[in-house]
Amino acid sequence: MSEPSKVIHVRNVGQEITESDLLQLAQPFGSVNKLVMLRTKNQALLQMQDLASAISLVDCFTNSQPSVRGRNVYMQFSSHQELTTNQNPGRKSDTDEEPNRILLVSIHNVLYPMTVDVLNQVFSPYGFVEKIITFQKSAGFQALIQFQTRQSATSAMSALHGRNIYDGCCQLDIQYSNLSDLQVNYNNERSRDFTNPDLPSEQRGRSSQSGYGDGGGMYGVHGAGGSGYQQMGNAAAMAAFAGGLPPGVSGMNDRCTVIVSNLNPDKIDEDKLFNLFSLYGNIVRIKLLRSKPDHALVEMADGFQAELAVHFLKGALLFGKRIEVNYSKYSNITPSAETRDFQNSNLNRFNRTTAKSYRYCCSPTKMIHLSSLPEDVSEDEIVELLEEHGPIMSTKLFEVNGKKQALVLFETEEEATEALVCKHATPFCGSVVRISFSQSHST
Repeated sequence: MSEPSKVIHVRNVGQEITESDLLQLAQPFGSVNKLVMLRTKNQALLQMQDLASAISLVDCFTNSQPSVRGRNVYMQFSSHQELTTNQNPGRKSDTDEEPNRILLVSIHNVLYPMTVDVLNQVFSPYGFVEKIITFQKSAGFQALIQFQTRQSATSAMSALHGRNIYDGCCQLDIQYSNLSDLQVNYNNERSRDFTNPDLPSEQRGRSSQSGYGDGGGMYGVHGAGGSGYQQMGNAAAMAAFAGGLPPGVSGMNDRCTVIVSNLNPDKIDEDKLFNLFSLYGNIVRIKLLRSKPDHALVEMADGFQAELAVHFLKGALLFGKRIEVNYSKYSNITPSAETRDFQNSNLNRFNRTTAKSYRYCCSPTKMIHLSSLPEDVSEDEIVELLEEHGPIMSTKLFEVNGKKQALVLFETEEEATEALVCKHATPFCGSVVRISFSQSHST
């Protein structure tokens, strides 16, 4: 561990977490002098007023895991003793960049669809916008916006950098692009050349800019296209998230397969991975990688469900390991003797009560919810079923529509996660118990 410092390094800071969130977390321990958000690295640096405040904060959150907007964040002393920069996080200062009429815009905490029309409405008050191209990268939703003049671009950056498009979300992070001219091939909701209205509309147009990803199919809610989930075209998901997607979830991913790494190869198997990942969508196939025993591939039914799994499980603790979940370069898992097929499994959770299942998606918590329990089950029997996975702090039995259910609170999220992956869908007193994470904070 680094030597104590007034500067604290914060990791796993998702795009949905704001500066205000971190300030609220730190201020009970003392004044925060400086805060730098490192958006491209999902990290932050904050400097407390004095060393004693920093030590108190780190000591507290070493013993009690802090959670911000449903995401665990991790704090440790930085190797820096002082923060000397006053630059905006994640970008160079204006004096270090060469002004350009093309802006690279990153939009964080996207809760509403970002289309060309929305962006044009935001940026056009500062000058004539010639071209817009949108795309999805690992850093999130981004756009290239070309003004007619450099002065207009500079005015837009000055006025809009750090601002939100909507109240509390869709924060703009703007810097100058190093491109000289944008080439737009199609006029649609993902790209537009306002100087050439005669360009064709293409369902899955690609950005031709070197180094930028495919923007095609990102907003399937505006039209058909693609397979499986249709990118938020699924009526059940739309009904479940009518109030807006979970913070940090874009609804734009179309990659169905994720790669899971840093697993404990001595304790993990396909059934345990199924029990965990099926919380976020239906599972098609799972493959443990024999050449890399701590890696596995999980193919979800559609891209949105894969995005939920990546969002909620990245950094989760399981069997003493902090797992990593990322999108795989493979679009699907080829059936073979080394893969397990789950696409017809009646244990998939998103078959009948799909909208309800989406509403319950969350990061691992200390409390699990048990259903499909026998009518005469007792709290002692539930404790006996689960206590091998860790100390049980409390339990609560209750009925919903005449059916027995229970809440069980563990001491840590890791213990609750282990209980879920090991005991979900197992026989219990003549029934097959179903387990999910509960978003309640107490029994």
